[in-house]
Amino acid sequence: MTVEKSKPSTTNVDSKTSSNGTTESTKLFDIFTLDVFIIEVRYDFWDSNKLWQMTTLTTVIQIPEIQHQIVSKNKLSWILQQIFTLFFFFFFFYGPARLEPTPQIGAWHEPRAESTSLIAIPSNDDKMSKSAPPPPEFSDSIGECLIEVIQATRLYQMGSVGIAPTSGLRESSSHAVGVDRLPEEMNDMTIRDDKEMEATVVDGNGTEAGHIIVTTIGGRNGQPKQTISYMAERVVGHGSFGVVFQANCLETGETVAIKKVLQDKRYKNREMQTMHLLDHPNVVSLKHCFFSTTEKDELYLNLVLEYVPETLHRVVKHYNKLNQRIPLIYVKLYTYQIFRALSYNHHAIGVCHRDIKPQNLLVNPHTHQIKLCDFGSAKVLVKGEPNISYICSRYYRAPELIFGATEYTTAIDIWSAGCVLAELLLGQPLFPGESGVDQLVEIIKVLGTPTREEIKCMNPNYTEYKFPQIKAHPWHKIFYKRMPPEAVDLVSRLLQYSPNLRCSALDALTHPFFDELRERNTRLPNGRFLPPLFNFKPLELKGVPAETLVKLIPEHARKQCPSIGL
Repeated sequence: MTVEKSKPSTTNVDSKTSSNGTTESTKLFDIFTLDVFIIEVRYDFWDSNKLWQMTTLTTVIQIPEIQHQIVSKNKLSWILQQIFTLFFFFFFFYGPARLEPTPQIGAWHEPRAESTSLIAIPSNDDKMSKSAPPPPEFSDSIGECLIEVIQATRLYQMGSVGIAPTSGLRESSSHAVGVDRLPEEMNDMTIRDDKEMEATVVDGNGTEAGHIIVTTIGGRNGQPKQTISYMAERVVGHGSFGVVFQANCLETGETVAIKKVLQDKRYKNREMQTMHLLDHPNVVSLKHCFFSTTEKDELYLNLVLEYVPETLHRVVKHYNKLNQRIPLIYVKLYTYQIFRALSYNHHAIGVCHRDIKPQNLLVNPHTHQIKLCDFGSAKVLVKGEPNISYICSRYYRAPELIFGATEYTTAIDIWSAGCVLAELLLGQPLFPGESGVDQLVEIIKVLGTPTREEIKCMNPNYTEYKFPQIKAHPWHKIFYKRMPPEAVDLVSRLLQYSPNLRCSALDALTHPFFDELRERNTRLPNGRFLPPLFNFKPLELKGVPAETLVKLIPEHARKQCPSIGL
């Protein structure tokens, strides 16, 4: 059959009237003095094999001086004919499908799941049926993710014979696909208890600099009510569903951090519940909380927290800018306090933080005391009860989470802490994956291919996947040559595929890497004393064997813990 393409209208060509009354065309394109060119094509369709055949090509050129005249024999027309003949011949012969780019392995990425200090990625309420399988789309995406990992590791195996230390942060694109997809809804709350919702409700947003918030505290258990005022100073952090701003208490002059999150009136906030349970020198303390409303009748929960000016993330960036490594005494000091906080959370309270990363570790720059913050993702894990697997920021996400495990343990925090320790030693993330696929590939490049038993420990549903066999890279080659062997050994004990093989937070505290901190004469580089490290509470040491206590608390510090009976 024969088809003829109709000529486009030329009414879009601007015109203007000259002084002699004639109409002149205004140029739309300043290319060879042409306003517009129109191609008319006739072609035949071969119905048998659906290929296009070029039969005729007529070029119509509109020139300002000679409008609507066909130029058929000049050089320009001939050149245009040849160009468009080749173009249409190529397009119709090979077909549109052949012009589509070939998909590349691992070509999709996701934005980093980073949240600013004191702000967590929203997590759902983990309300899965115990017997119900994961959602189909999530389960399928994990399988696709593992296939991508297999393909990517095979490419790595073919094209690489070794591994160099990571080269720092890498930017990722804005596409989120597969297992790394953020939850569409925030359901991290439980049914409201009206008694626990009792708090003063004040009006206003309160985050603008100079804005004064007046509320009352006390009034429970016979305590007198007290009016307290806060003046907002500046926003210090923000996340997907909240903001943290620095404020000053007008009555006491104390600087605080106020975390403000949108509150559903039907539920109570899990973070507030968790914070009420915590009381530890290495955990940011909750002073009190209150509710505020806006003109739109939105209810916000305001958590008044102690203010700590720095984060471990900024400490790492500071030394990177100076092109220096973090002094090893600081690495030991910071990491020891991280494990103290985790030991308290895991064993004394039973809470899994689920988002350990440098941004959530606050640092007092004067005393070098560490405070763990942001319990927006924290949860009490119950054995046999499923939980959401998309949790924790990517660089610090345990492999069982990448494998889609839902019945994980507090060992995911231990993995994250191991990643933080490695980052302090290297000055950059150890596993800087650009996506869920790339994250697992980065881990495999260091730890090697997980065995069938290790995959079973992470998620027994994926033991049938056959990964290319990649040997583990020696840990001592990951770090610089003069790295103390105790540091390398501790990292290797923390970063194990099998969650049950990772050492506990309490075991990490007794590791020889921290022996220097237990010496009586150890000082900071500026000559100052170390922050309190051995002021353990009875709840922290409950059930700890005597031989562990001897390793944990040096003799000169045992007076701080009279309840241990050593």
